[in-house]
Amino acid sequence: MIAGLDHWRSLEARQQPTWPDAEAAREASAELASMPPLVFAGEVDELREKLAAAAEGRAFLLQGGDCAETFAEATADKIRNRVKTVLQMAVVLTYGASVPVIKMGRMAGQFAKPRSSDTETRGGMTLPAYRGDMVNGYEFTEESRTADPRRLVRGYHTAASTLNLMRAFTQGGFADLRQVHSWNRGFSANPANQRYEGLAREIDRAIKFMEAAGADFDELKRVDFYASHEALLMDYERPMTRIDSRTGTPYDTSGHFVWIGERTRQIEGAHVDFLSRVRNPLGVKLGPATTPDDMFRLIDKLDPDREPGRLTFITRMGAGKIRDALPPLLEAIRKHGATPLWVTDPMHGNGLTTPTGYKTRRFDDVVDEVKGFFEAHRDAGTIPGGIHVELTGDDVTECLGGSEHIEEATLATHYESLCDPRLNHMQSLELAFLVAEELGAR
Repeated sequence: MIAGLDHWRSLEARQQPTWPDAEAAREASAELASMPPLVFAGEVDELREKLAAAAEGRAFLLQGGDCAETFAEATADKIRNRVKTVLQMAVVLTYGASVPVIKMGRMAGQFAKPRSSDTETRGGMTLPAYRGDMVNGYEFTEESRTADPRRLVRGYHTAASTLNLMRAFTQGGFADLRQVHSWNRGFSANPANQRYEGLAREIDRAIKFMEAAGADFDELKRVDFYASHEALLMDYERPMTRIDSRTGTPYDTSGHFVWIGERTRQIEGAHVDFLSRVRNPLGVKLGPATTPDDMFRLIDKLDPDREPGRLTFITRMGAGKIRDALPPLLEAIRKHGATPLWVTDPMHGNGLTTPTGYKTRRFDDVVDEVKGFFEAHRDAGTIPGGIHVELTGDDVTECLGGSEHIEEATLATHYESLCDPRLNHMQSLELAFLVAEELGAR
C-alpha cells in the first residue's frame, strides 16, 4: 500500500515549485509526516455518504471560500466572516432545494495555486511567480519569491488553527438556524435586495412553524462543516496521507475533500495517480474543452468501482460556453451509467482583466453560468448537485456588478485578493437567493 502511494514519483508532476534546497524540502515533508492528522477518516467517510446523497438529488453541496488563503488573513474575524457567509447561503439554499445542504469551506488548506507561467516580469525584472503562501511570498523581491519549504510546515499549522476555529463556530451555537436567518433578514430588507424579501419571509414563517411545533432547536444549533482544497503540492499531500487503523487504507488527512485542477488532471500524471489511491471523496475540474473520452478515462482511473460519493465533477466552462460544452458530457454520462456528483464552478471560466490591470469577473456572468448549468441538467434529465464559489465574508470590491453595482472605477476601493477575484459578502448572498430560485424550479 505504501509503495503504491509513491508510484507518482515516477510520473510527471506538474505545477510543483522548484525548491532551492532539496534537503530542506525533504526535512519539511518528514516533519509533516510526524504531525497529527488535520481531519479524521470517520469524518471523511461521513462526507462521502452525504455526497452520494447529493448525486442522487437528496442533498446539495455548497462549497465556498478564498481563491487562495493567506497566512496573514487566517484571523478569527476573517475565518468567522467566511463561515458566516457560507452558513447564510446554506439556509437560503436549504429552503430552496428542500433537501439538506452540505456545507464545505474552500478553507484550511487552499494555500497554493497553479500558475499559467513559472515566472513574472515587472519593470524588466523577472522573478518566480507567486504560487501561494505555502510556497513563496507575494512581495515582488527575490527573497520573497524564492520557494521556501518551511512554508509547508507553516501551512500545516495555519490549517490546524483554521480548522479549530471552523469547528468552534459551527458547533458552539454560532450556527443556530434562527440566528443565521436573522442575518439574512437584514440582507433582504435592504432596498437593493427587495426581490428576495418574499423568500426571506417564507423562511421566517417556516422557522416560526418549527418553533411552534416543538422542533428540537438544540439540534439546529450545530452543523457539520467540511474542509476542502486543491491537492496541488505533492510535498504536502503525500506526508499528510496516513493509513487508517480501522481499514488499513490510505486517507489524505490534509482535508475532507480534495480536488484535481484543470492543469493537473492528466490521466498519466502524478496527481491523478496519487489521488486514485486515497479514500477521500475527490473532485476534478472540467473545462470547456473536456471530451466524453477524457471524462470516462478519469472515471475509470479515479472511481473504478463506481462508488457512490467518490467522484465529483466540477465544471468551470464560462457563461458563453457552458450551454454548448456541458450537454455532450451529460448525455454521454447518462448512457454510460456512472453517477458522479455534478457541481458548477461559475467563477474560473469568467475571468477578465480591466484596462487598469485588475483581474475581475462580472456577477452577471457568474449568474448566467449557474443558470446554464441548471438548464443543461434539466434538458439531460441529470442532477445538478452543487455549487463551488470563490467568496469572502468581507465587503471587498473585486467582482463587477451585483445589487451594489460595483463598477470598474470602484474596483480599487477594496481589492484585496492576491490571486483571483472573489464575490463579496453581499454578492454571495445574492447568488444564494438566485440559486434557491433555480433549486425551487428543480
